[in-house]
Amino acid sequence: MSVGILAHLLGKQPYEPLAAKAAESGFDYVQLALSKAISDVDFSLGKMSPGLANEVGGAFADHRVGIAVLGCYASLIELDDELYRHNVDRFKEHLRHARHFGAPTVATEVGVPPDPSRAKEHWARLDRALEELVEEAERWGVTIGLEAAQRHLIDSVDTLAETIDRFPSSCVGVVLDPCNLMNASVFDRQDEIIRCAFERLGTRIVSAHAKDLRREPDGSLKETAAGQGGLNYPLFWELLERHKPRGYVTLEGVAEAQFAAVAGFVREGRASARRAASSFS
Repeated sequence: MSVGILAHLLGKQPYEPLAAKAAESGFDYVQLALSKAISDVDFSLGKMSPGLANEVGGAFADHRVGIAVLGCYASLIELDDELYRHNVDRFKEHLRHARHFGAPTVATEVGVPPDPSRAKEHWARLDRALEELVEEAERWGVTIGLEAAQRHLIDSVDTLAETIDRFPSSCVGVVLDPCNLMNASVFDRQDEIIRCAFERLGTRIVSAHAKDLRREPDGSLKETAAGQGGLNYPLFWELLERHKPRGYVTLEGVAEAQFAAVAGFVREGRASARRAASSFS
C-alpha cells in the first residue's frame, strides 16, 4: 500500500533535492505546499506558469514520486477586501496550474475567524470565494479539497458536510483528517465521529491525512505521529478502504527519525484492512 508525506516535513529546500529526498525516504507521493517546501523558487501571486509547474512536477516524476495534492493554505474567510482578493486569486492560480504539476487536487483549511461574533460575515465570504473557485476548478478539471480543522470556520463533520451540500460540484472534495475532527471534549466519542465522517463525507474523500492524538494527564490532547496515540486506526483503515480503497494517505506530525516506522504502520494497517475486506467479499 502507498503512503505519502507533507513535503515541507522533509525540510524546506530546492525542489530537485526535495524530490530526491522524498524518494530516498520511501514515500510514493507528497502533498506539496509550494512556498512552505521549496526554497529556490518565488511562488508569490502572479509568478506561476505552466513551464515552472512542469519543471517542478517533472523533478518529482523523475524520482517516481507523485504530487497527490497541492496545498494552498490561504484563508478564504477574510473580511479585509484586499487580503480576501489576494487569497482567492492565489488559490485560483494554483487551480489553473495544478495539472502541470501533475496534481489532481488543490487543498486548504478555510481559515480561523478572529471574532466568532462575526461568523455570519465569514460564512458569506467563504461562500463567495467558493462560488469563484468552483467555477475555476470546473474549468480546469481540478478538485478543491476542503479540510476541517479545529478553530477554523469549518471545524467538524457537520460544517464540512453542510458546505459540500451547498456546493455539490464534483470538483469539490474532502481531505479527511480524523484528528482534525477531535478535541478534548469529544475524543472519547471518536468512533462515533469517525463513522459519521464516512457516512456523510465518504463519497467525497479525495485524500486522507494520518497523524495521532494522545490524551495528556491534564486531559488535554497532544499531537503525535500516527500509531503513537489513541486514535482508533483499525476502524479508520477499515472505513477508508471500504469507501476509498487505495486512496492517498499522507503523513502529518512525524519527525524524520520516525519516517520509516510510521510509514510502515500506515502500510500494514491499510493492507490488513484490505485483506479483511477481501475475506468478506
